[in-house]
Amino acid sequence: MGDRAEQTRILGIDFGSKRIGLALSDPLRILASAYSVVNNDMKVWEVLADVIRKEHVDLAVVGMPLTLTGKQGEKAREVHRFVEEFKRRLNIEVVYWDERFTTAMAGRFRLASGIGRKARRTSRLDAASAAILLQGFLDRTKNSMSC
Repeated sequence: MGDRAEQTRILGIDFGSKRIGLALSDPLRILASAYSVVNNDMKVWEVLADVIRKEHVDLAVVGMPLTLTGKQGEKAREVHRFVEEFKRRLNIEVVYWDERFTTAMAGRFRLASGIGRKARRTSRLDAASAAILLQGFLDRTKNSMSC
């Protein structure tokens, strides 16, 4: 990896029609951490632009909600529309990542950690889902680059 990749981060995005979960990689692109949840409203582009600028993001990984059989449904079409607008407005590279099971995995993690049901339903679950999908991307990228 060049110097630029070592100084920049990757943004993980778990898209939802009401809320968008965000996660960030560390500068070395090894670990993903839940970052925040933003409302999917008129201010979303301003908030995302601020995160990208402040956190030195040069790549976004957006979860693609596929069906269990791997097909794209209506939610996937929503994600495509969001990504097209994202690219137009924010002008950074975007890749899709299969997000099947990330929300369920995040919920199981929160359950195993002893967090109550009400707290599990809060929006932090969206950020945890974004971190899980981003970590999957980082792991796959790291493995494909190793000997």
